Amino acid sequence: MPQEDPMVVERSNLLSMMKLSIKVLIQSSLSLGRTLDSEYPPLQQFFVVLEHCLKHGLKVRKTFIGQNKSIWAPLELIEKLCPESADISTSVRDMPGIKTGLGRARAWLHLALMQKKIADYMKELINRRELLGEFYEPGALIMEEEGAVIVGMLVGLNVIDANLCVKGEDLDSQVGVIDFSMYLKDPQATETTQDDSKMTAILDQKHYIEELNRHLSCTVTDLQAKMDSLEKTNSKLIEELTAATDRINALREEQEQLKQENAHILQTSQRKEEVTLQDSQLELETYRQTRQGLDEMYSVVWKQYKEEKRIRQLQKELELQIGLKQEMEVAMKLLEKDTHEKQDTLVALRQQLDQVKNLNLQMFNKAQESDRVAQKKEEDMERLEKKMIQMEAAMKELEQRCQNCCCCSLFRAGLESELSTEKEQRQNMQRELHREQDNSAELRTQLQQLQGLQMELLDLRQEKKQLQQLCEEQEQALQEMGLHLILMIDFLIIIMIVFSVFQGHAWLKDDEATRCKQCQKEFSISRRKHHCRNCGDIYCNSCSSNELALPSYPRPVRVCDICHSLLLQRSSIRS
Repeated sequence: MPQEDPMVVERSNLLSMMKLSIKVLIQSSLSLGRTLDSEYPPLQQFFVVLEHCLKHGLKVRKTFIGQNKSIWAPLELIEKLCPESADISTSVRDMPGIKTGLGRARAWLHLALMQKKIADYMKELINRRELLGEFYEPGALIMEEEGAVIVGMLVGLNVIDANLCVKGEDLDSQVGVIDFSMYLKDPQATETTQDDSKMTAILDQKHYIEELNRHLSCTVTDLQAKMDSLEKTNSKLIEELTAATDRINALREEQEQLKQENAHILQTSQRKEEVTLQDSQLELETYRQTRQGLDEMYSVVWKQYKEEKRIRQLQKELELQIGLKQEMEVAMKLLEKDTHEKQDTLVALRQQLDQVKNLNLQMFNKAQESDRVAQKKEEDMERLEKKMIQMEAAMKELEQRCQNCCCCSLFRAGLESELSTEKEQRQNMQRELHREQDNSAELRTQLQQLQGLQMELLDLRQEKKQLQQLCEEQEQALQEMGLHLILMIDFLIIIMIVFSVFQGHAWLKDDEATRCKQCQKEFSISRRKHHCRNCGDIYCNSCSSNELALPSYPRPVRVCDICHSLLLQRSSIRS
C-alpha cells in the first residue's frame, strides 16, 4: 500500500477528536443543565483539542531570543477583520498575569466562548486564507477544508452557557494534553446513567438543532439573494450582448457605406485639389500685391504712430511744465509776501530807531542839566557848610561873651533868633540836597536804560544788515527764477503751437464723452455737456465758462480753461 501524507492523517485525527470533544461537551452540558465553569473537564479538553488544531501547521518564527511558535499572532488578525472583537483583544492585552502569547491566545478563546461568537470569529479568519499563509504551512488544518468543517461544528457551542474566570488562572504554564479516557468509556454504562435525564437531553438537542437550523436558514437566504442577483446580472448581460451584436451589425453596414462614400470623396477631393491649386496660385499673386500695399500702409501708419507717440510725450512734458509753472507762481507769491512783510518790519524798525534816538537826546540833555544843577547845589552846600562853621565859631564867641557879660540879654535874644533862622535854612538845604540825590539816582537808572537801548539798537542794526542781505539774495533768486520761467513759458507756448499745428482738432461726439475732460466728473441732468469751440472736446460748465473771439467765429464763443490760457499767452507773445 502507498504511504499516506502525515499531514493528511494528522488533519483527519484532529478533526475526529474535535468532533468527539464538541459532541461530549454539548451532551454533558445539556445533561448537567447549568452554566459551565473553567474546572469542567469536557470544557478543558475542548480547549486543549482546539489549541492543537490551531497549532497544526503553524510556522516557526525566528526572533532575537530564539524560535517562537504561538497561535496569538493569527488570532490578532481577527481584531482587524472583525471590529467587534476589539474589546476582547484589548482586555487580553491589559491582563497583568499573562505574559506569553500562548496565554493570551487561551484567554482570548475563553472570552470568545463566553460571548458565543467563537464560530463567527473563526469563520472570518478562515475566509481570509491569503493572510493566514503568512503564519501557516500549505497543508495546515486551518488552510484546508477541515478548518471550514470545524468552524461549522463550533456553531453548536452557542447553546452552551459558560462563566469562565480568566484572571485567576495560570494560562501561561498550563500543559495542553488530550485525555482520551473520557472518550473511551463503556457505552452501556453511559446509557444506564443517562436514562433518567433523557427528556432533558432531548430538549437540549432540540434547542441545538433549532440553533443549527437558524444558522442554516440564514445561509440559505444569503445564497438565495446571491442567486437572484446573479440571475438579474445574467439577464442584463444577455440583453447587453444582444444589443452589442445588433450594434456590431449596424456598424458593419455603416462601415461599408463609409467605404463607398470614402471612394466617392477621394475622387471629388482630387478634382477639388486641382481647382484649389489653380485658385491658390491666383490668391498668391493677389496676396503678394496686397502685401506690398499693406507694407506701404504699415510704414505710413508706423510713422503716424511715432508722431502720435512723440506728441503725447510732448503733451506729458507740457503738463509737467504747467505744474512746475504753477508751483513757481505759488513760490513767487510766497516770496513776495515775505519781502513785503520784511519791508514792513524794516520800516517799523527804522521808526523805532528814530524814536530811540530822540529819547536818547532828550535824556542826554536832561542828564547834563541835572549834572549842572547838582554841581550848583553842591557849591551852595559847601558855602552853607562854611557859613555854618563860621556861625558856630561866632556862637561860641558869643556864648563866651554872654558868660562874660550877662547883662547884654537883648543882644543874646537877637543872636538866638538869627541862630534859629540859620537852622531852618540849613534844614531846607538838607531837604533840597536829598531831593537832588534822588533825582541823580533816577538819572543814573535812566542812563543805564539808555545804554541798554543803545545795545539793542546795535543788535537791530546788525539784524537790519542781515535782512538787507537776505532781501538782496532773494531778489537775485527771484530775478533768476523769473528769467527761467519766462524762457519755460516761451518754450511751452512754442510746443503748444506746434502741437496745435500737428494735431487736427476733431469735434467730439456727445455719445463718446461721459466725463469732463478736465475735472473728470460724470455728466448728469444738472451737469450738462459743453463743447470747446477751439479744441472740440467736451467739458462741464465750470471748466468752460470763458469766452474768446476765434478767427473762425465772428463773435466771442465758449472755450475751455486750457485753451483760454493758451490763447491769451499766444496773443501776448504776438503783441
